[in-house]
Amino acid sequence: MSASAGRSIEVDFLRGVVLIVIAIDHISSGVLQHAMLHSYAYCDAAEIFVFLGGYASAAAYTGVAARRGELAARWRFVKRSLEIYRAYLLTAALMLVGGAMLSRLPCVPPMVADTGWPILLQRPLQTLGEIVLLLRQPYLSAVLPMYVLFALFVPLVMPLARKAPAAALAASLAIWLTAPWLGMLLPHAEHADWPFNPFAWQLMFMLGMLVRLHPVPADVQASATASRLTRAAFVVALTFAFVKLCIDGHPSPGYMKQNLASVRIVSFLSLAWLCGQAVHLGWVRALALRLSGVVAVGRQGLICFVGGTVVSISIDTALSLAHVRTDNLLADWPIRLLGDASAIALLVMLARAATRLKAGRSGTATVPAALVRVDARARGRLPERG
Repeated sequence: MSASAGRSIEVDFLRGVVLIVIAIDHISSGVLQHAMLHSYAYCDAAEIFVFLGGYASAAAYTGVAARRGELAARWRFVKRSLEIYRAYLLTAALMLVGGAMLSRLPCVPPMVADTGWPILLQRPLQTLGEIVLLLRQPYLSAVLPMYVLFALFVPLVMPLARKAPAAALAASLAIWLTAPWLGMLLPHAEHADWPFNPFAWQLMFMLGMLVRLHPVPADVQASATASRLTRAAFVVALTFAFVKLCIDGHPSPGYMKQNLASVRIVSFLSLAWLCGQAVHLGWVRALALRLSGVVAVGRQGLICFVGGTVVSISIDTALSLAHVRTDNLLADWPIRLLGDASAIALLVMLARAATRLKAGRSGTATVPAALVRVDARARGRLPERG
């Protein structure tokens, strides 16, 4: 939700990586999903996605407020909430259509039930009404209703987050602690709870906002304290990786993700600190400048999220129809890896097509942002790190 001006190429790159990972994670027959974050940490792409959403939202709000005033910034996020709601409806519709198509296959995939198609056949009008009112959220669309609320939440908490970050964090923690009980108040249809409890996940969003509004100073990042934190983060991350890979290989229960369990937060924070150090050292920028396609995916986040749901389901279905074996990691690995690579390529193509379309509408040039930054650096207008 960043404004177009003053965007961080590192944030766009990381968002692009996360969107690609989300698509790969939902290809159950793929190979690369076994190397994704959830395999060696107690968090996954969802935490990073929400955290970066908070970071980008704070950047967008402050940017619009500086140029056009607070009222314009508030109105921008009201409109953004409506944009996300429309994207949710589109994703839900795509899931229903996908469920209808999948139900006609010789071997009906288990995901058909999650798409909402079977219950739509039983109670069409009621089910459509429940989807519109966010009471029922079809497969892969469930994260967007939470973002609808977060977009409305930004203008309300921004004054406190800017002036009293400790108070904002304390309030956010208090809401997180009571989230399981507050989540019971969320409107929902029968047997259709919110997969992401917004009262819990607002903490991750708030952390992203606070990091953007009150970044760690460069001298602190280079201090002895930061070195100790880096070593501690390595120990925590490696410990969790050992436990996940060698002791507890089973996925954590759904309610732990739904209500953002504390172990997920600790796991995320250790990895986030290490990633922050990589950003400080310029490693992430160097990657971003070489992988402009991934940056483009991050810049077209909402479009690529919606498109990624279709891509992942389509490729997963194609692999199932090809009767690929998944009984072990190396079974039929070439075609499964081809499916993963196709998902990445399709997302990059979608992002670049969306970039060209938006540039054509606004009458601007379509020079990739990464190339613009390379040129600016060569001319001495950008520092090596930012």
